[in-house]
Amino acid sequence: MPLTRSLEIDGRPLRVYDGLVPQSEIKRLTDAFLGANFVCDEVASAETFNVRHWQLSIPLETARQLVVFQPTLQALRDFPDRAHYQVLRVYCNCVAYGDMLFTHTDVHDGKEGLTALWYIAPEWNVDWGGETMFYDNAQDGVACVTPKPGRLAIFDGTIRHAGRPPNRICYAPRYTLAFKLEPLPRE
Repeated sequence: MPLTRSLEIDGRPLRVYDGLVPQSEIKRLTDAFLGANFVCDEVASAETFNVRHWQLSIPLETARQLVVFQPTLQALRDFPDRAHYQVLRVYCNCVAYGDMLFTHTDVHDGKEGLTALWYIAPEWNVDWGGETMFYDNAQDGVACVTPKPGRLAIFDGTIRHAGRPPNRICYAPRYTLAFKLEPLPRE
């Protein structure tokens, strides 16, 4: 598994992977998303309910056929205490210059969960922005993941984070394909 970076934020894991999927397959995904029917109904939290962004829900049956599905499950092996997770929801976010994105957590109320976030683009320039920022419990930015093509970030869903929109010089959308994972019920 080509693990690029591994760190903890307040004792919670963040892992970054590169090279899990050929760039030609990432380009095919990008092309598919370019023609998709995104809906402007996604919100970061109850506090930002009136500010929505574009997303495309992907049925689990379809998600299982995506080229990134199996590599996502394989990367979960780096989370030994979290090996028994199931995919709960899959969707793609589409963000462009001028969009508003807010800090949030993906898991609430003492629950457990992981987020696997794929950066889907055939190319990306560091000057285009679009990073995902991660914050500690004091709400101080402590990590940044650049949206390199085909990169996967897996993190504890209780870590506060925010995707940043692309800068003005970027005319391409910033696609992130999110897998929300929850623990399997304990027997």
